Amino acid sequence: CSSSAAAAGGSGGGAGGANQPSLAVGFMGSSSSFGVLTAFGGGGGGSNGSSSAAAAGGSGGGAGPQSTLFGLGTAGQGYNGGQGFVGTNAQAGGGGGAGAVGGNGSSSPSPSTGVGGVGIASSISGSSVFYAGGGGGGGHQSGGAGGNGGGGSGAYNNPGVNGTDGTANRGGGGGGGSTTSYIGRAGGSGIVIISYSGAQRGTGGTVTSSGGNTIHTFTTSGTYTA
Repeated sequence: CSSSAAAAGGSGGGAGGANQPSLAVGFMGSSSSFGVLTAFGGGGGGSNGSSSAAAAGGSGGGAGPQSTLFGLGTAGQGYNGGQGFVGTNAQAGGGGGAGAVGGNGSSSPSPSTGVGGVGIASSISGSSVFYAGGGGGGGHQSGGAGGNGGGGSGAYNNPGVNGTDGTANRGGGGGGGSTTSYIGRAGGSGIVIISYSGAQRGTGGTVTSSGGNTIHTFTTSGTYTA
């Protein structure tokens, strides 16, 4: 019989990276795993300043304002974060997603913040769902949109909006902060899904069925026993 497993985000659903104090490099998310398969947590985004580097991970963190030092993704799992824009009205880059790089910060045609990279779609749960979208960068006039796949949007100063969390159990990145007043948020927790054809032959997780398959879903650490 055949079986498959998908791990998204940041073991059985690993935790997303917590939000950091303002003007600090973001935390990396925890990994999700099943047997020998591991999906690495996403890298934390960079902080303000040209020497601040975003962290590598399953997908890379976006560079902070005034920095081109984006985080690197892991081959087969995710993509690099975007670059920040260096200059007046500096804007952060977006976090990388499982399906595309994070967007770069820009000053033209108007200052814009990097969007989060898109995640990837999987139908292992019985319906098509996007997982592991990148978080949007923080900026002055606008916050970058989160990538499809649970990515949170970035904070911005005018009129003053905080970032948003990545979506729980989707493995999306949290939106970046803009200042000490308008902060970034945490990444979304991950998920592990096991699907096989036919009637239930194992235990563990939340068990459902769809399209002739039995599906075991783990959003916290747990054990699958065949």
